[in-house]
Amino acid sequence: MVSVIIPARNEEASIARAVESVALQLEVGEVIVVNDNSTDRTGTVLAGLAERYSKLKVIDAGPLPRGWVGKNHAAAVGAAAASGDWLLFTDADTYHYPGSTRRALMDAVDHDAVLVSYSPEQEMETWWERTMIPFVYCRLAGKFSFARVNDPRRPDAAANGQFLLVLRDTYKAVGGHAAVAPEILEDVALARLVKRQGYGIYFTAPIGVVRTRMYRSFAAMWEGWTKNLFPLMGGKPGSALVEFVDVFPFAEMGILLAGPLYLGGARHSFLSALLCVLGGLVLGRHVAYAATLYRNLYPMAYIEYFEMGSVLYSLALVESWWKTSRGRVTWKGREYATKTR
Repeated sequence: MVSVIIPARNEEASIARAVESVALQLEVGEVIVVNDNSTDRTGTVLAGLAERYSKLKVIDAGPLPRGWVGKNHAAAVGAAAASGDWLLFTDADTYHYPGSTRRALMDAVDHDAVLVSYSPEQEMETWWERTMIPFVYCRLAGKFSFARVNDPRRPDAAANGQFLLVLRDTYKAVGGHAAVAPEILEDVALARLVKRQGYGIYFTAPIGVVRTRMYRSFAAMWEGWTKNLFPLMGGKPGSALVEFVDVFPFAEMGILLAGPLYLGGARHSFLSALLCVLGGLVLGRHVAYAATLYRNLYPMAYIEYFEMGSVLYSLALVESWWKTSRGRVTWKGREYATKTR
């Protein structure tokens, strides 16, 4: 039996879809939603769902203990109330396709894994979602190789908290969410604990298994990525600087500065050569991004968002570094301490 655990804080717009999609899975014995001090209609929506689904258990997270991230505490509360052999931690903004739980259990057997995690398909309804989200995930795909993560001989470990299935005994053995209580990236931290203990993990991005709409406003998206991006890129100023230099559109900025001089009559050979070099770099960057979109199964039409994506990503990375260096980040109305290295 699988126990599904959904931390929920102000999720009135999405919680019903998430609950219904997992409650209909045959392998799911119970769905535990931990209402984490929501101030919107999340509690009312859950009360209505509880009348329709006998599998659903709604519990309150209670006060947030000192030193805990809210989601981690809610997940721990849910795990303590669960009775399943497997624990499936998922987010309130996810939709699970029919058969997704069975697929994950089969992957656990096929890959000798006690932790199976999926990176969901992304639902993107606005220009800013199509600009930022594919760009971020394409960068992450280059940093977190599924092949390296799934290789038991390598130390690389990663997971996505939007779909994280873990054997209950293993979860308890590594200390559960209590062992990663202050971690902003609790999913990656939990995967590292599991792999360091010698257990197998399996992480991939399948199609037709789970999907999500992560953010419903630009402000929420910006707050989310500026909370996570610097830690995801290594959490060190040096690694963030390398990432910034690799991503920021320096070539495009050079064309914007040198182009008017060339068009204004200063047509000497150096300026012409410079514009040719910069133009070649811009073209190469677009071709590389198009190839990355293709590899990560995003529509090739998203190439039109490349320039804006590189700018937004660069700014988010800088702000994420700044917030982390200050030692505080904000998420869903709470402020958390961050680790600096």
